[in-house]
Amino acid sequence: MNMPGKLTLCLAFLLTAPSLAASDTVLTLSGAISDEEIKFTRDDLLGMSQQQLVTATTVTDGRSTFEGFLVRDLLEAHEADGEVVIARALNDYQIEIPISDFERFDVIGALSMDGVPLSPRDKGPIWIVYPRDDHPELQDIRYDTRWVWQLVSLHVQ
Repeated sequence: MNMPGKLTLCLAFLLTAPSLAASDTVLTLSGAISDEEIKFTRDDLLGMSQQQLVTATTVTDGRSTFEGFLVRDLLEAHEADGEVVIARALNDYQIEIPISDFERFDVIGALSMDGVPLSPRDKGPIWIVYPRDDHPELQDIRYDTRWVWQLVSLHVQ
């Protein structure tokens, strides 16, 4: 294929490839909160205080550096009043996470791993990450199932 043909093919791919604009909703918070439902863009979440967490996971090699917002900060800022959060992923995986997890541990909504923004193709745009290496009790299957990747919503009950 000649150079103009290659450029046309690349441009067509870029225009049709799924992407995440800064104005797209990446997370919805609902349920027992101060408002009926709140939609967050990536920029909204990046505007929150960011935390770094270095930990191993059960699905990656070695230890990685994650950066994102503390889930408890998000819940507190919107006056969450419940016992559990139902976390739902892009593929409709759902799990109940006790709100006490977010109070007890520095659980983050990771937006990047090792300095690279998370995308839907690689566990993003948000991945719930526990400080697994800092607490031996977190190295348990009960907690592993709460590491929701491709997180799209949190519903407080």
